[in-house]
Amino acid sequence: MIVMGIDPGSRATGYALITKKGGRFQLIEAGVIKTNTKKTIPERLLEIHTGLQEIISEHKPSTIGIETVFYHHSSEAIVRLSQARGVALLACAQAGIPAEPYNPTTIKKSVGGHGKATKKEMIRLVSRLLGLKKDLTSDAADATAIAITHLMHSSFKRKLR
Repeated sequence: MIVMGIDPGSRATGYALITKKGGRFQLIEAGVIKTNTKKTIPERLLEIHTGLQEIISEHKPSTIGIETVFYHHSSEAIVRLSQARGVALLACAQAGIPAEPYNPTTIKKSVGGHGKATKKEMIRLVSRLLGLKKDLTSDAADATAIAITHLMHSSFKRKLR
């Protein structure tokens, strides 16, 4: 089973694809869709949507985890984040792949053991869980943490059935 994680953002949308083999998480691919900040918001949203469609089409994940919108001090930032999340959800729906939402605290608890892990801690933990020699970028690490969380929660749900 290939699990995709998406960390939506209007400037940078992180994505990651992982699987689990022999009890270990394995990274298939992780990266960032960076938008041109000189373009209009609709053009940037199209870049995100097109990028995610290409990644989903290439890797054909079984399921997708996506970060929820969280509190931010700027209402404008929340709107842009929500728009980026919306086009990400649209790309998932167009591919017919279910997307499960996870809030930042759940992601941090699942990967870091507590809900207050810092960005640096999360990057380090994700890189160690995958056995990587080099740390992922922040957005790619966040997306990977979302995918790991989704895989952990999905496995847990299946074991209960």
